[in-house]
Amino acid sequence: MTVALELAERALAHTDGPALARVVAERSLSLRFARSRATQSTAIEDLDVQVMVIQDGHAGVASTNRIDDDGLRAAARHASEAAAIAARHATGPGPYPAPPPGTITEGLAGWDAATAALDPGEGAAELDAAIREAADHGHEAFGIWSAGEVTHAIASSAGARLVDRVTDSYMKVITRDERERSGFASATDMTVGAIDGAALARTASAKVTDQYEPLDLPPGRYRAVLDTEAVGELLSFTATLAFDGLAHAEGRAALTGRLGEQVAAPAVTLTDDPRSGGTLPRAFDADGVAKRRVALLDAGVAREPIHDLRSAALAGGDARSTGHAIAPGGSSEGPAATNLVLAPGDARDVAALCAPIERGIYVTRLWYTNTVREHEALVTSMTRDGTFLIEDGQISRPLRDVRITDGLLRILASTEALGTRQRLVGHGEFYGRRFAHGVLCPAIRVADLRVTGGA
Repeated sequence: MTVALELAERALAHTDGPALARVVAERSLSLRFARSRATQSTAIEDLDVQVMVIQDGHAGVASTNRIDDDGLRAAARHASEAAAIAARHATGPGPYPAPPPGTITEGLAGWDAATAALDPGEGAAELDAAIREAADHGHEAFGIWSAGEVTHAIASSAGARLVDRVTDSYMKVITRDERERSGFASATDMTVGAIDGAALARTASAKVTDQYEPLDLPPGRYRAVLDTEAVGELLSFTATLAFDGLAHAEGRAALTGRLGEQVAAPAVTLTDDPRSGGTLPRAFDADGVAKRRVALLDAGVAREPIHDLRSAALAGGDARSTGHAIAPGGSSEGPAATNLVLAPGDARDVAALCAPIERGIYVTRLWYTNTVREHEALVTSMTRDGTFLIEDGQISRPLRDVRITDGLLRILASTEALGTRQRLVGHGEFYGRRFAHGVLCPAIRVADLRVTGGA
């Protein structure tokens, strides 16, 4: 039994009735660099205990980083008081069921010993390699290298005893010339050994061209090739706006009432699958429910949303938790898809995706993506770090960044082809507790992307 699980059991011992205790232990290291020199190093060692108590279907949750008996007892008391207040002021029983039963369960194969060692020398070597590679191209380098180990342990009054240890590593490199034209590349993996700083800098620098001045692209509708970074961003928003079980239960999801319909191109198959090779696997969610594979889009047909216990109870009928809770008792934002997988196509590379396009755009990545209209999955975003004109089937002149305002389902419906190579697109800059996840996806070609202005 791990230390984290023992701590969860100690916290659970201070509760009465239906309850769950969750321990999240993080160890992580981050190294930042800017203008080709190291600028910041951060090491984190954090331990958080969350106690959930249920009264009449209402969950009360309290957290603490005090792990003595007084601290755990206080957290259990606060959780019980919160549940009692919620039950007292409710008009009836709440939607949250008792924690599910379970036995002792170990996590999936998502842990790597070398990554868990958190050797700063590994990060320093990759920073040095990226900086030297960028310098060979006459560019400055910016970015971050990060690695972490996170342990999740759950003990419940229903007998669940769950432990999951996961590791992750991440690096992004932005290279920039003296005229501030930039390129971007990143890598996410379970193992730190998969990160290659020199290769990332090489990829980023290849997108910084000094042959031509960037062109202005007028607003309009264009055929486009979206590289993996851009695809990952759009799919993350698609999962939230179209497949969030809480939004479905409340009638505000983009696909409310449309499950079973053809909403994307037949080439598009999107799942959330924690056991798919290449993702960052997790065995169970914050409610202690085993995560399962969920078919979101099957050959373009909308299949089912993701659920946590709370959203499934609110949805009623045959709805069941799919293991997507991100907080005990359910987050106010609903469940979250953390292992999205877009099935590959048959285009061998980006060049093959560009080949049929007479005039269009190539997009490396998107940023500042925001929702415009939730019901329509309409978002607005800006291109960054490598936007190019496609002419006569080839990537040619650089473009100034543009704003894209478009419906996510409309983009997926206009998808013409997908690449054969999937890549895990993740994030390694955390402004709270570390929860590494990503989207495994190929680059795609779409027939109709709406450019609405400059960035």
